[in-house]
Amino acid sequence: MSVGEEEWARDRAWFGQDGEQAPGPLVRQFADLTRTLLDVTPTVGGVLKLVVGAAKAIIPDADLVSVTLRDPDGAFHTPVETDPVAVRLDQVQYDHGEGPCVESARPDGPAIGWSQDLRNDPRWPSFGPAAARHGYHSVLATALLPNARPPRLSGALNIYSSRPGAFDGGAIDLALLLATHASLALAHTEAVAAAELEAAHLRRALDSRDLIGQAKGILMQRRGITADEAFDVLRRASQDLNIKLADLAKTLAAQHTEVDLPAREA
Repeated sequence: MSVGEEEWARDRAWFGQDGEQAPGPLVRQFADLTRTLLDVTPTVGGVLKLVVGAAKAIIPDADLVSVTLRDPDGAFHTPVETDPVAVRLDQVQYDHGEGPCVESARPDGPAIGWSQDLRNDPRWPSFGPAAARHGYHSVLATALLPNARPPRLSGALNIYSSRPGAFDGGAIDLALLLATHASLALAHTEAVAAAELEAAHLRRALDSRDLIGQAKGILMQRRGITADEAFDVLRRASQDLNIKLADLAKTLAAQHTEVDLPAREA
């Protein structure tokens, strides 16, 4: 075993244990990835790019890496990859409905799917030979579960190697750790995005309420009417002019010296 291989083996044995900090590259890679995912809170695309890049750097013999995501209608697509060839290999699986990527990306699919001899693997008679013709003989896919709520959008982290017999137990462990990081980061990113959308909606609602209040005040002062009567004028004008109430209030508040509304009918 070479010095580099010994360092990787030491890191793998240490990873997840308490106590002294290990100096090797594997722990540093995962620590940096975790800090980036938690501190930066990137977009969904940003999360996937980070994980795909980490997989190619960390997993031995990982020549191509991609991500499969499953749409609400059950269709699959590849949003992120390290090389266009990975998209072609993924697409063969999508077209034929076979292969570890589509199997692991299904909500009820296996957590892991892999092969060390794609040319002769009987499970995937269309995908296996096609991958071998492209020069890739091993594949490893691990499930991504970014959303635990219905419709449970899911996916897979896909890793291809040109070397037959690649991806041993150590590679599978690393891929599972990366998939776990990706799933947690995706769930966190989606939660943050949902919270931001909710906050933006609340801000818009508060802004609309303030604008309507200003417009009501203008009408009350101008016409000597009550708050309820002023709101009724705004509501009826909004219906008659086919303009949103908030937009009408904004116009009246901004141009109250130039704009007037029809008087309330007796």
